[in-house]
Formats: sequence, structure tokens, C-alpha cells
Amino acid sequence: MPADGQPRRARTTRLARTIALASTGAAVLALPLIGATSASAHTTTAATTATTTASAVAYPDNLDGWIRESLAVMAQHGIPGSYDAIYRNVMRESSGNPAAINLWDSNAAAGTPSKGLLQVIDPTFAAYHVPGTAYNPYDPVANITAACNYAAARYGSIDNVFGAY
Repeated sequence: MPADGQPRRARTTRLARTIALASTGAAVLALPLIGATSASAHTTTAATTATTTASAVAYPDNLDGWIRESLAVMAQHGIPGSYDAIYRNVMRESSGNPAAINLWDSNAAAGTPSKGLLQVIDPTFAAYHVPGTAYNPYDPVANITAACNYAAARYGSIDNVFGAY
């Protein structure tokens, strides 16, 4: 014990869990174990790690990869949703075709057709676009992420959407 009567703090370096990738391709957030002195330090580390993780993972260029990449972006931005709910809604809206466009419903008649995997109209895409994704409603990841952001704002989560929205 030092002369001032206070126990000496052990000298440690900042330890962090390493990023683990499960066989499903989902990333586990790295959280600091030692060294964070405030909640803001903890949040900054977790957010930085999440950003690094999403950009470091290579996703396949297919529906499974698009959904998984969208889920990673959604996790970074606090947007709720599950793989199963996204898949269910994509199958209903576009059958998994990212180039799908609806030219016959009321939106199309008004000049704003629904586009992409989750059939988002341009004003909704613009309002709920998530930074870090392409600004293109036909981009699968941008379309899924914007649609899930909209569903979260309107219904609490894409998990609560079981029909046209």
C-alpha cells in the first residue's frame, strides 16, 4: 500500500474481447473489459468496433448476404428487426428480386412506384435512408435498411409487419 493509504491500482493495459464471427456470419460486438472510465467511453468503443466489424465482413451478393449486411447496419443504428421478419416481408413484397417495381398500384398511379426488395416508395426511402448505405432504393442493403427503419418508426419493428405496409 502506498504512503497515502490508498490501495495501488494494478497497471493494466486496455483489454478488449476480440471480434468473434459465428458460423452464421453474425458479428459479436467487442466490449471493453478494463479501462473504460465512463459510459461514454464504453459507448464510443462499442460503436467504433461495430462500424469496423460491419465493414470488415464480406457478405455474399444474394438475399441471405443482403439481409445479414442490413442487420449489421441496423445494429449500428439501433434499428430493431430479425432475419426471419425481413425474409418473410421480402418474399411477400418482391419474391427476393431487388429490381422489382410495382407499376400498377395507387402509388404508381400517383407517379411514385414502389421499388426494390421491400417495395419502398422514393419519399419513404429518402425520409428513412440510413447513413452508410447507398442512396439508391434498388440497392438491396439500402432498401432493406430504410424499410426496416420506417417499420421501426411506424410499427415498432419489421417483426410486427405481416402484410402490406
